[in-house]
Amino acid sequence: MLETFFLSWHIVQRNWMVYKKSLISNISPTLADPAFIIISLGIGLGAMIADIEGRTYIQFLAPGMAISTAMFTAFFETSYGFFVRMTFENIFKAMLTTPIGISEIVLGEFMWVAIKGALMYSGVSIVLLGFGLMSDPKLIVLTPVVGVLVALPLGALGLLSSCYVKNINQFQTVYSFLISPLYFFSGIFFPIDQMAPQIVWLPKLLPLYHGVALSHSVFWNENHSEAWLFHAPVLIAYSAVLITWARIKLQRKMQS
Repeated sequence: MLETFFLSWHIVQRNWMVYKKSLISNISPTLADPAFIIISLGIGLGAMIADIEGRTYIQFLAPGMAISTAMFTAFFETSYGFFVRMTFENIFKAMLTTPIGISEIVLGEFMWVAIKGALMYSGVSIVLLGFGLMSDPKLIVLTPVVGVLVALPLGALGLLSSCYVKNINQFQTVYSFLISPLYFFSGIFFPIDQMAPQIVWLPKLLPLYHGVALSHSVFWNENHSEAWLFHAPVLIAYSAVLITWARIKLQRKMQS
């Protein structure tokens, strides 16, 4: 097991070496997009919206914007990024000629995704903390954990997408019909309970909904028992199922 970890860590190091070559270009969209959404919706549109659950709209929006950063970071890393490494660069074929196997590739990719998710969610949260949008600054220490819990299941969805698509253009369909619904209907922009009773249960089946609930708990300093005893285990369960599925699918794909 220890050998598997060290071999997987080489994949993390390899990805970091490539990533840091264009570090500013890589992190700027991740940090800038939530900031501009906060400004345009939170400050602009928020001025015309009544308080939501006793909070201004910008206060309501902030936790979702932070958690969406972890989602997009994880999904795009294991979809477009992984597909390019696998299909165009043939990185993994080269790795398989070494002691690194498919298990190490999967573990290494998810270690990398977990680190990126933790750092991106924490980074955006620190920026929002600077704007006074976190009730208790001490809870900033929980942000890496929340980032990891969201990055793993979303990264697994991205890896599954890489295994199923036939060409890189098909990721647009995955994004349109999988990631967009997660983004718009997981409680980021409005409270889920405002939806019609007939469909209000549907968004609660989505993994990002539970990530948003965790983020609300951290930013608003409330509902900690529900967040860590219910939503966190649900995300862990999603991760276990999706990562296992992704590993099986990837093994079949690479051996075909």
